Amino acid sequence: MRTLILAIVLAASALTAGAGCGRQAVRAAEKEFLADQIMVFDGDPHEASSDDHIRANREGAAGGHGAGGGGCGCN
Repeated sequence: MRTLILAIVLAASALTAGAGCGRQAVRAAEKEFLADQIMVFDGDPHEASSDDHIRANREGAAGGHGAGGGGCGCN
């Protein structure tokens, strides 16, 4: 009975580990869909730049867009 449970746990572990070994890269033919206008969060880049400028003047802070880090100061 113990070997059966051990075999099931090992099989489940192997299946779980093997599930993450898929292809993660984006093919060149798929990049056109990622560059679609609907994928852009800001509708107008000039308006977003203006909003950032206003926010920087109002709050006295600038930047922080797309920068890595988790708040620990290591990045």
